[in-house]
Amino acid sequence: MASPSAAAAPRRRSVPAQPGPASDIHPVTRRATAPPAALDLLVKARAGLAEAAALDRPHERYAVAHLAALRAAAAVLAARARPETGRRRQRIRSAWELLAELAPELAEWGDLFASGADRRARAEAGIPSAATRREADDLLRDAAFFLRLVERLLALHPGPPGPRGTGRAGG
Repeated sequence: MASPSAAAAPRRRSVPAQPGPASDIHPVTRRATAPPAALDLLVKARAGLAEAAALDRPHERYAVAHLAALRAAAAVLAARARPETGRRRQRIRSAWELLAELAPELAEWGDLFASGADRRARAEAGIPSAATRREADDLLRDAAFFLRLVERLLALHPGPPGPRGTGRAGG
C-alpha cells in the first residue's frame, strides 16, 4: 500500500528527452569541428603550399604561397563570421581586415600578409621582379606556419591517417 503523501503528490508524466546542444546535457564544453567550407579551404591551402614549394620561379612561388595564406585566413572567417542582419551594408573590406576583427590573436599575421598583397598582384601579373627568391622562401615559410596556427585555432588536430583519397583536413 502506498503512503498517503505519495498519493497526494502530483504524478509526473514521462517526457522524452529532446536532442539539443551539448550545453543542455552537460556543462563540460565540447569542441565543435570547423564547418565544411573551412575544412575545404584548409585542404586547398595545404595543397597550395605544396604547389608553391615545387615552383622554381620566385614570383610564382610568392603568389601561390600568399594565396595559400589567404585561404587559411578565409577558413577562419568561414568558421567565425556571422551574417550581418538589420544593419546597412558596410564598405567592402579585405579578408585581412576581417581576420583582425574576428580573430584578434591573428591580427599581426593579417598585417604581414596584407602588406604583401600588392606584391602578390604583381607576381600574379607575371612580373618576375615582383619577388626575390629570399622573399618567396620567407613567405612560403610564414604561410606554412600561419596555416598550422589556423589549424590549431580551429581545433583540427591530425588524427590517425584515414583511407587514401578522403581529403581529410587534419593530415
